[in-house]
Amino acid sequence: MQLTGKITVDSLMSLEAYSKWRKLHKGELIAHRRLRSVGLGEHVTLLFESELTMRYQVQEMLRIEKIFEEEGIQAEIDTYAPLVPDGTNWKATLLIEYPDENERKRELARLIGVEDRMFVEVEGQARVYAIADEDLERENDEKTSAVHFVRFEFTLSMRSAIKAGAAVKLGCDHTNYPAHVAIAPETLASLAGDLRQATGT
Repeated sequence: MQLTGKITVDSLMSLEAYSKWRKLHKGELIAHRRLRSVGLGEHVTLLFESELTMRYQVQEMLRIEKIFEEEGIQAEIDTYAPLVPDGTNWKATLLIEYPDENERKRELARLIGVEDRMFVEVEGQARVYAIADEDLERENDEKTSAVHFVRFEFTLSMRSAIKAGAAVKLGCDHTNYPAHVAIAPETLASLAGDLRQATGT
């Protein structure tokens, strides 16, 4: 799967080519996803997206739905391409997970607004709070959604610090879900690669 910096109709594989690629490389994709997954407390996980994860998502949708016409392909690209980090930010799928249905319903009611209280803190810099659900509203007056899409936007000095190896913390300061965790070095190394274009290196 070739990374070009931008997902376009022409840069995607045909259904036949993708089917062959998928058999050979699915394990690598799973490892990439695992590397970019950060657990926060017991019930929240952030899956940091990349061009690779979003290309895979588009190709999977085309495979499952058997879409081969350009209009349908473009519709899938339009859905998922906005989740590719653009050099100044990290973008992630936020999952709130409670296996028990009754507990999940109760906790999602207590966690209204939690997506806006997610933050990334680069060592020596101010906290960057998530910009959440830019495509559509995912909560109401009664509960928040179990899935959100968030973006963390960094200043140049923050991006430079991350690339230089500064420690980075992921956290949440919602009243009903206070938590923070240091992002593991190997995960941070992968995420730092998302910021390469922004600093010209």
